[in-house]
Amino acid sequence: MDPLRVASVGLGWWGSTLADKARLGGLEIVSCFARTKESRELFAESHDCRSASSLDELLSDPDVEAALIATPHSTHADLVAAAASAGKHVFVDKPFTLTVAEGKRAIRAAEEAGVVLQTGHNRRRQPANRRLKKMVEDGQLGMIHYAEANLSYPKGLNPRSGWRGDPAESPGGGMTGLGVHMADTLNHLLGRAARVAAFSRRIIGVGKLDDATTATLEFERGPLAFLGTSMVIPDIARTALWGTEAAAWNEMDGERFYFQRVGDKEREPQPVETLDTVKDELEEFAQNIRNGSPPETGGPEALEAVVILEGIVESAATGKVVDLDEVRARE
Repeated sequence: MDPLRVASVGLGWWGSTLADKARLGGLEIVSCFARTKESRELFAESHDCRSASSLDELLSDPDVEAALIATPHSTHADLVAAAASAGKHVFVDKPFTLTVAEGKRAIRAAEEAGVVLQTGHNRRRQPANRRLKKMVEDGQLGMIHYAEANLSYPKGLNPRSGWRGDPAESPGGGMTGLGVHMADTLNHLLGRAARVAAFSRRIIGVGKLDDATTATLEFERGPLAFLGTSMVIPDIARTALWGTEAAAWNEMDGERFYFQRVGDKEREPQPVETLDTVKDELEEFAQNIRNGSPPETGGPEALEAVVILEGIVESAATGKVVDLDEVRARE
């Protein structure tokens, strides 16, 4: 299979990471674009690709088959639509969009153009989360009653400048950049969420973003779940499920796995494989384009994470429980 020829749009920290992982996955970076000439030239030199002087120039390049988008969250819908209308396949970093209405617009653009649209919800790909999914499907845990997911880190103690530290780009504090990963993982494990109640606050007041956000989710199949994120506490990356027969969970971003049967007083550590999940999702992106298969985290899956994100932001602002079907219906 010939390497997929891709262009990077958004050349900051994560844009560079995606480009590096893409190359490891056998994709070829052929062009790039950012708003500043200096950023474009540095990236082009570092990644041995062309520098486009405008987005139009990049999207009109016949050598570019797909775009890797790692730009401010509020720009995603417009960029997906522009790339799709130019006939380019699209990989867009999470969150897919900030609102359901924007997400639907981006999905329609990709569907009308007949291009592959994939979003970077990579954590569901961890072998530890794959094992949790299989345990649910095989009934090893019994009936799932409760779940927890928390993705937190202390980087908020040194507030970021630029768009990542702007509440308009990161509503709900760490829920936009961190917690939305876990929202997708919970969707993957438990199905669609029905209602949400959330709190989000600047407790220590460092930077402009809320530094702690929590949400209680009710899922259509019955389970309740806690979803939390903080930007000022030690690193946490934990996903856990409790059922009537047993509990299972992973910690350290999928590097540790534990199992505990009902009646046991202690958890049992179990060996677990690890995976470069970003490289894996980009390899799948190329395969989807070459063989016409749908991506695991395409538009519909990405939109469900946006439903939860928008519901959390609304609940935290209003103090009300939010019916997520009402959020899903927004245009």
